[in-house]
Amino acid sequence: MSQTKNFNLPDLGEGLPDATIVEWFVKEGDVIKLDEPLVSMETAKAVVEVPSPVSGKVLKLAGGAGDIVVTGHMLAQFEIDPNLPQRAEGQDTGHHHGAPAPAPTPAAAAPAPVAAPAPAAAERADEGTVVGAMVSSNAVHTEQAVAVGGVKAVPAVRAMARKLGVDLARVRATGADGAVTMSDVKQAAEAGTAKVGSAPAAAPQAVQAAAPAPAVRADAARTPLSAAGRPMRTAPPGVVAKGQPEPLKGVRRNMARVMADAHSKVVPTTLTDDADIHAWAPGNDMTSRLVRGIVAACQAVPAMNAWFDGDTLTRTLHAQVDIGIAVDTDDGLFVPALRNADMLDARGVREGINRLRQQVEERSIAPSELSGYTISLSNFGMFAGRYATPVVVPPCVAIVAAGRARFQVTPVMGGVETHKVIPLSVTFDHRACTGGEAARFLRVLIDDLARPH
Repeated sequence: MSQTKNFNLPDLGEGLPDATIVEWFVKEGDVIKLDEPLVSMETAKAVVEVPSPVSGKVLKLAGGAGDIVVTGHMLAQFEIDPNLPQRAEGQDTGHHHGAPAPAPTPAAAAPAPVAAPAPAAAERADEGTVVGAMVSSNAVHTEQAVAVGGVKAVPAVRAMARKLGVDLARVRATGADGAVTMSDVKQAAEAGTAKVGSAPAAAPQAVQAAAPAPAVRADAARTPLSAAGRPMRTAPPGVVAKGQPEPLKGVRRNMARVMADAHSKVVPTTLTDDADIHAWAPGNDMTSRLVRGIVAACQAVPAMNAWFDGDTLTRTLHAQVDIGIAVDTDDGLFVPALRNADMLDARGVREGINRLRQQVEERSIAPSELSGYTISLSNFGMFAGRYATPVVVPPCVAIVAAGRARFQVTPVMGGVETHKVIPLSVTFDHRACTGGEAARFLRVLIDDLARPH
């Protein structure tokens, strides 16, 4: 007797509550083998390829590209093929994958679609959400031609191609073993040579069939006004227009949760001041100096380089300084960790930051690099703004923000001079730090930034 198995979305990284479908590599009715790529999913931290947990026929897929699937809910349903390789129960992972459910009898086949949203009992009987051989997001795979045109690319590249409207099958690949790289996709998007749907000319029949379409709408010209002459908010069917509600996905979805959680837990207080950098010698790197200043301030006031647990009212002071560097992207805010900043020189800091930024832009950064920092830095001044009230994200207790540098008139002995200054803002969790500790931290930071080198 054939058996069916529901495969639930596994936790793709540190308790993330959901993930967004980027691209299916199969369709309903296809036969897939164990550990072959099943779907590409975008989480708040990465784009991950999820392999098939079984060998067999795909009976059902939970949604299409862009849909959000909750962790632990059904992602796909399979009819297991006993003649193909299967993973033994718990093999490779030590985790239970759920007992296969018997296929419905012919008499029960009709109501099957109604019963698709699995009952609670069935969910408990098939809670297998851990993938045996989870493929890391930076691995390159040769996809099935029927699904992705036989194109090699990592999940992040596929996600970028979808976002930019680039047809990967028409991109000239320059990567190893013929893989399409992130730069290949971006160059194709800029050149406009690989737009989705722009390549092949349609067959004559298709052209003739499509020709009458404009005539049908010719007498129904769109207008921004209603019959009464008032503005309307309308959009053609199937068009996602600006101003219409849409669910947050991936990084922005997680950012919304994290910010709301921080707002409900932290008791924030912000101090502001200016750092006079008039004495700087040429060649100083702004971000590297800020990192060095934060390290000095953390060493002078350890209470600001700490984690705080509001539930147990416990504080953890850290000997090392791991700084979360806020990186702004079109997809949302990333905060990768610059590890052991207290052991890096200026060159090491710059190389580390450049590496993190590149990995964020390419969506190849490991999830472990996006957590565990002990204090954070937002250098928003590279865009605009002087002072801010940056958000402290638990369990950290402090964040430093640097505004846009400016020149100001400064009193000196015998007159005034024009000095360059950096506006600084320090937000701290007043549950864990005192105002005096925050002020002393800011004083050390300002003094370190005032040094010539």
